[in-house]
Amino acid sequence: MKFFRHLFLFALAGCALASDPASDAPKREIRAVWLATVYGLDWPVRPASSEEGYLQQQQELRSLLDRLKEANFNTVFLQARLRGDVIYPSEIEPAAMVFSGKYGVLPDYDPLAFAIDECHKRGMECHAFLVTYPVGSLKTVEEQGALSVVKRRPELCLEYNGNWYLDPGRPGTADYILSLVQEIVTNYDLDGIQFDYIRYPEKAYAFPDRQTYAAYGNGQSLADWRRENINRLMGRVYDWVKQHKPWVQVSSAPLGKYRKSAPTPNAGWTAYDDVYQDPKAWLQAGKQDMIVPMMYYRADDFYPFVGVWTEQAGQRNMVAGLGAYRLNEKEGNWSLPEMVDQIRYVRKRGGAGCAFFRAQFVAGDEKGLYQELKNHLFRYPAQLPPLVWMADSLLPQPPQEVIVTREENVLRLSWDDPNNPDHHTYTIYYSPTDTLDTNAPQSILATGVREREIRLPIDADTEKGYLFCVTASNRYRIESAPSYETYYYLSNFEK
Repeated sequence: MKFFRHLFLFALAGCALASDPASDAPKREIRAVWLATVYGLDWPVRPASSEEGYLQQQQELRSLLDRLKEANFNTVFLQARLRGDVIYPSEIEPAAMVFSGKYGVLPDYDPLAFAIDECHKRGMECHAFLVTYPVGSLKTVEEQGALSVVKRRPELCLEYNGNWYLDPGRPGTADYILSLVQEIVTNYDLDGIQFDYIRYPEKAYAFPDRQTYAAYGNGQSLADWRRENINRLMGRVYDWVKQHKPWVQVSSAPLGKYRKSAPTPNAGWTAYDDVYQDPKAWLQAGKQDMIVPMMYYRADDFYPFVGVWTEQAGQRNMVAGLGAYRLNEKEGNWSLPEMVDQIRYVRKRGGAGCAFFRAQFVAGDEKGLYQELKNHLFRYPAQLPPLVWMADSLLPQPPQEVIVTREENVLRLSWDDPNNPDHHTYTIYYSPTDTLDTNAPQSILATGVREREIRLPIDADTEKGYLFCVTASNRYRIESAPSYETYYYLSNFEK
């Protein structure tokens, strides 16, 4: 998409962002949403069985991504595995029914490939998130029939409280989940893979895995053994991904409260104590690039744990998962200032950004959240933080200076790249004054651009001069020095 009409809703000549007072927004920040496909919560709105219906599904996603991009979101966590079913052609699990209305049947397009491409066109990363251990309710498994993993691999599955789960303690379970990761990472140009429900279920003390524990416990306590089952899976997945596509990020979404402690003795349901997640161990072992705890709480169940997560993350990215759905009157009826305070507190404590559950509660402007983000908290674009631990990567060379040409009511900005441009994204900076500060978020015109040009709508009746420059970033988000600056005077008359 060379014409960035969705990115630039303002006319260049009429825009005064670069001269506004400095915002407290950082230049680099992860701004993400979880985009749920299960039950068609975020996308698609409904199944389809015709070309017209499939085109409508595609347009729904384009419109949703456009709206998110207009508010300067830069990351989408897209649900690629639901409950033992997936949204892409797989040799391992059946296609989800949300697109076609039938298990095992995909539309005439690949939803995952389409979503990745549309995110990249808008300068956004796309990470596939997988529901890890749950594989469906009794009804879901019955509807999937012979396609269900419960039928195909019954030795890996346990029924508990009306739902089926992969048994984390079975050695074959880790092999099975790794095979899904291998399939999706090999076949798609993803920016990351993320694990949801990588935990034992609610009231896990009653989970019926005692026979598995007796066979494989090796003298460990039940709690330590369960945690080690998850730890082992995380290690295997991380090591395989880094051997094959080292730039692909591996992350997870644990419960938002790590564990009970002296400052938080009444923390309630926690990752470590209740569902046997130990994200601290994953991070200390270097098996995570990003941690996205689901912090859908308030007051003392939220603020003390922000510091816990940022301290544990170390050099890796800690992105606070915020419950945008809690603003809905049926889901908590939180006030907008509560959510705003949480975002600002995460910034203050050094978090790498925020992710919102879920996309439609953001795009739908629940309690005014979308407008607050677009007009204030996310007013300027943000680069994604560099992944400095993932590779000893040399700085890319700066691109050549920006060439500006006018085509009626559009400015075309283009540049050459002396590096390997197939693997680069670009950040374009600008200023309506005679100085250009590339450290200021107000100076970012666009970021995450994957082509070597952009086109900007302009106000044909305004005369003003602009400075432009561009930088290149590699797959690890390591940014080059800026190109030489280009001055362009916008006018209807030759000067």
